[in-house]
Amino acid sequence: MRRLLLGLICIMLSLTMGLPVLVNYLSPVRIQERETRVRLYVHSTGRIEEIPLEEYVTGVVAAEMPAAFPVEALKAQAVAARTYIVRRLTAGGVINNDHPGADVCDDHTHGQAWISREEMRRRWGTLRYYEYYYKIKKAVDETRGMVLTYEGQLIDAAYHASCGGRGTESASAVWAADLPYLVGVPCPHDADPEPVRTVSLPLAQVDRALGVNLEVLPVAAGGRAGEKIFLEVLERTPAGRPKTVRIGEKKVAATVVRDRLGLRSTDFTMTLKGDRVEITTRGYGHAVGMCQYGAKGLAGHGYTFDRILKHYYTGVEITRIN
Repeated sequence: MRRLLLGLICIMLSLTMGLPVLVNYLSPVRIQERETRVRLYVHSTGRIEEIPLEEYVTGVVAAEMPAAFPVEALKAQAVAARTYIVRRLTAGGVINNDHPGADVCDDHTHGQAWISREEMRRRWGTLRYYEYYYKIKKAVDETRGMVLTYEGQLIDAAYHASCGGRGTESASAVWAADLPYLVGVPCPHDADPEPVRTVSLPLAQVDRALGVNLEVLPVAAGGRAGEKIFLEVLERTPAGRPKTVRIGEKKVAATVVRDRLGLRSTDFTMTLKGDRVEITTRGYGHAVGMCQYGAKGLAGHGYTFDRILKHYYTGVEITRIN
């Protein structure tokens, strides 16, 4: 009884004096989540803002996933987004940071997108703002402090918009990084309403971007009259997307083609039509990790957020940060 009373007294003193109460979890992550603030560089203002961790996660979910998605999908996005930022914080910052003094910025090409509550109101309108903001906040609150770990370490929680129903890719197939939790998995319920898109680019633009000269290509032997040798897939990923292609006389990685031409994905085909190149893509993003439209589809089929996460991230555990 005396030992129990002493323990209760110690806890009360800790709470009243602001001292930390230590709790043991499965993960080695040690971060005071209640007090943690994210130093966020906001491009629109050019300033660094310090915001609470969970408020930052709310802004990321609002920016990265449609608020109309099911709550379980939003919860999965919240855990992935939180894992991303906590991993950066516990690593002590990023070398050669483009924004000195900041932990992260709000540009999705540098990591994760983020929007403020004011931007949410502008995007959604006043009536939708209250519905969507509190829906996202609920998803964040109900997963508060949850992160993804693999063998006790925070993972690189990559995610993308849509795999186009083809299934996700392994990190080794896209980035040459062999991560055991980022392997290709089926994605049977990708709910992207428009997985296939077609764009038409000027031939001269494609030539400049890829360093080729498609105007001088030879006519294909045995092909249709006037048909030129244009695109050849030399290597495919395990999921069937182009990995290495030959465009004209040049051999190039599909990821390079996607980046330089601003394509939605590496799952593309090309057709030369006069002085323009018609490019058709399937899906949106790098196809590694969680497929957001796939998460929406799984949630619609009754999957909870933890099942969604463990489907896309192989062998992971969901852990609460301390």
